[in-house]
Amino acid sequence: MSDLFYRNECSSTNDEIAQVLLYSKSNFSGLFTFNQTKGRGQYGNTWTSAAEQNLAYTLAVKTSCIQHSDFMFNYYTAICVQNFLANLTEKIVKIKWPNDIIVQNKKVVGILIEKKKINQENYFIIGIGINILQEKFDEISNAGSLLTQTGERFNLNKIAENLHAFLVENLNNIPSDPEILDQFNSNLFKKDEISVFELNEKRQNGIIKNADKNGNIWIDLEESGLKSFYHKEIKLLY
Repeated sequence: MSDLFYRNECSSTNDEIAQVLLYSKSNFSGLFTFNQTKGRGQYGNTWTSAAEQNLAYTLAVKTSCIQHSDFMFNYYTAICVQNFLANLTEKIVKIKWPNDIIVQNKKVVGILIEKKKINQENYFIIGIGINILQEKFDEISNAGSLLTQTGERFNLNKIAENLHAFLVENLNNIPSDPEILDQFNSNLFKKDEISVFELNEKRQNGIIKNADKNGNIWIDLEESGLKSFYHKEIKLLY
């Protein structure tokens, strides 16, 4: 059982999901809007979204339903979104560690997962922002949309409803940790390719080898060899 709610306008779906949970008794409760005014990204970053062109969606999942670590849950959520968009677009869709979704080399989706206690219940709060119909982005940005990357104008409501149904179905059937890790690494953006990284304000080449069960990424750097990094410790330039 799941519930899905819609708002004409919303400051942040991750924040306003708490209001929805007052009325929902489901283990999976979703909220979406096409006009989010104060979207949040990871580590205090903002997520800016053009009104009526993109989707802001949040799914609240009771932590009691999840038997995996936070890292594995994070990875699997990214896998689900990657699979959903790969099926939808029939294009190359990859996961940029830890959980951005890349369509044809452009960031189309940002994911922010938080843990919160709401109404005496513990939840994973999964915020997903998908650029769908937006055509113009900052010139220096790596962002794109489903429209810019596929040339197709997708229906906003259908994507919201289908994404919700897809996530609920898949989060009810989470595979084992080794399977999650294998799927994540199989779809990892720039894996086994020579790429440019920024580390301590200095650029150097390196090759992404794999992500591990502790949320780290292993990169073979030209200057220091194979090392692991946590989020924000190193930046992939693409």
